[in-house]
Amino acid sequence: MGTGMITEDATGREASASPGSATPEPAGVWRELIGQDRAVATLRRAVSGEPHAMSHAWLFTGPPGSGRSNAARAFAAALQCQRGGCGQCADCRSALSGAHPDVTLVRTEQLSIGVEEVRELVRRAAMRPTLGRYQVIVIEDADRVTERGADAMLKSIEEPAPRTVWILCTPTPDDVVATIRSRCRLLNLQTPSEAAIAELLQTRDEVEPALAGYAARVAQGHIGRALLLARDESARKRRARVLQVPMQLNGLGACLSAAAELVGTCAEEAATATAAMDVQERSALEEALGFGTRGARPRQAQAAIKELEDQQRARAKRLQRDAIDRALTELTGFYRDVLSIQTGSGAALVNADLEPQIAVLARKSGPEATLRRIDTLLACRVALEGNVAPLLAVEAALIGLVED
Repeated sequence: MGTGMITEDATGREASASPGSATPEPAGVWRELIGQDRAVATLRRAVSGEPHAMSHAWLFTGPPGSGRSNAARAFAAALQCQRGGCGQCADCRSALSGAHPDVTLVRTEQLSIGVEEVRELVRRAAMRPTLGRYQVIVIEDADRVTERGADAMLKSIEEPAPRTVWILCTPTPDDVVATIRSRCRLLNLQTPSEAAIAELLQTRDEVEPALAGYAARVAQGHIGRALLLARDESARKRRARVLQVPMQLNGLGACLSAAAELVGTCAEEAATATAAMDVQERSALEEALGFGTRGARPRQAQAAIKELEDQQRARAKRLQRDAIDRALTELTGFYRDVLSIQTGSGAALVNADLEPQIAVLARKSGPEATLRRIDTLLACRVALEGNVAPLLAVEAALIGLVED
């Protein structure tokens, strides 16, 4: 297994870009990796044992929604499968679900993955497989590994156990430190086409064609977002409210009110998403600590509960910021449509159903102003990755949208 970084460019023709495509859909564990023909071919060669095709460390990259995590899980399952990823056997099913004893799937709801968590993964990576062919460690949010965590991981990737495979998933190669990046085989995933996503929603999730087409178009290549919009009417309503914001910004007061509503709505969305999980975690911890057993309250229980509460607050904070980021992405797409009309590019509008309102805004300014507004939204997304208070960041962004 080589240690140099080898780039595989997954920019081939989508397998399901249109009905009746000459290229068949991938089967088995690969069937949901739409539009990733070349990436799937690379992984299949690695699983088959083709010379120089396998590596002990992989870095899966691609834009949000491209299927990095799905690809990593599929690869992990195929590595354990005696038939190279049939999708039907116990090894495939358990690996995909996260229940396989030799496949560790890491996806954090926190803001980061710390050094202690990584050290536990390193200990796991050093173990021999118990049932499977490999010991596979999948980190779906490798961009959230802290600097100290990366240092702890490095030696294990440099000198891996004989049957251990690391799979790291990040949006871009630069999201992991250079020392780790240089020791991984790099696999780039591409954004699936609108037609491919719509077809997946219809065939896999039985979404009716018109709704599938709408969800695929407005999700802009993000499969998970498309599925959410297709299934959840409340998500569609939240999106519709966000896209009314540009028409409401007629002064400072309107900007501040819109920012407060947007941030508040995102906080409520995060709280709703985590409420049941918070209760279950609290109940499980109290049971483990002996609460309710003849009134027992073991020592240091308060510290354990406080730690859990801190973790839950951090998770809610992340989910709120993720929701705000989605809203900013929707607004960016809206102004991209404004720019398309202003420049006469002829590009299909993401928000075709709002074309009359978009056309009105397009007549009120020029392309330069629209580009500045798009830059303002992108700058807000970057600011939210740091420690900027969400409300202040969104207020500044909305005010920037109305400034000449």
